[in-house]
Order: sequence, then C-alpha cells, then structure tokens
Amino acid sequence: MFEKALGLPMHVLVVHAVVVFVPLLVLLAAAYIVLPRFRPRLDWAVAILAVVAPITAFVSVQSGEALQERQIARGFSGEIIDQMNAHAAYGDVLFLITLGLALATIVLLVATSGHPRAPKLPNWLTPVLSVLVIGAGVAALVYVWLTGHSGSEMVWGNTFD
Repeated sequence: MFEKALGLPMHVLVVHAVVVFVPLLVLLAAAYIVLPRFRPRLDWAVAILAVVAPITAFVSVQSGEALQERQIARGFSGEIIDQMNAHAAYGDVLFLITLGLALATIVLLVATSGHPRAPKLPNWLTPVLSVLVIGAGVAALVYVWLTGHSGSEMVWGNTFD
C-alpha cells in the first residue's frame, strides 16, 4: 500500500509533504501561542496542520520501510543499509515527536478556545502546554533536518562536490 504512487516510490513524494507540513505546524502553533489576538484567525489552520502533519510523517515512515524492503530485495547491503537504518531511526523519532506536538497543540487549542462546551481546565495548563508545544516544535524542526539530511546524503552523497 505504501510502496508506489504514480509509478514512483511513494516515499520520495511523501517526504516533501513532511518537510512542508511539520515546520508549518511549528510556525503556526508558535504564532498561536505568542500572538493571542490572532488566535481566532489561526485556530482552524493550526488544527488542520495538527492532523495533517503526523499523518504525513506516518505515511513517510511506512513508505520508507516499504522502499527499504524493496532495496534489500534488490540486493542492497552493507553501508547503504546502515545509512538507511540511521535515516529510518531519525524518521521514527520524527513521527513520535510530531505526534506529541500535534496532541499537545490540540489540547492547547481546546484549553484556549473559550468555547462553552470546552471543559474548564486549570489556569496553569495553558503556559505548560505552550512550553511543551514550543519545545516539541524545536525538536520536530531538528529531526526534520536530521532526517532529511541523512536521506539526502544517502541518495546524493558527494554528487555536487
């Protein structure tokens, strides 16, 4: 299911969505935190990104595993498999961080919504969630870079030296 899309390895296509949606979630969640007067304008976009970003990270991990299995079946071995495993490890961590970021962001959206149906949460929860979202956002950006860099080094190596 996660192997090919339009005749191309799905992983090659999906990773670009991760590179766009995860940093965008971080940026808009940070804006939501530091610019409270714009929250009514940002909340829908932040909520959508909190759903889309972890989905793209999950599909990227699954499609990467399918691609790796295909490459092993084609006879890849040795150093390239070690590089694939390192890249996959970064991707796994990125997915978990993105999932945590998304969950914390959604709880923050609920806590600050002011909607009458939203549960009344303790006052200390908003600053704690804000720090958690910013921290997870920084970690997500670091792992987007580490994952992308390890993948591009594996594919492109010293091509442009």
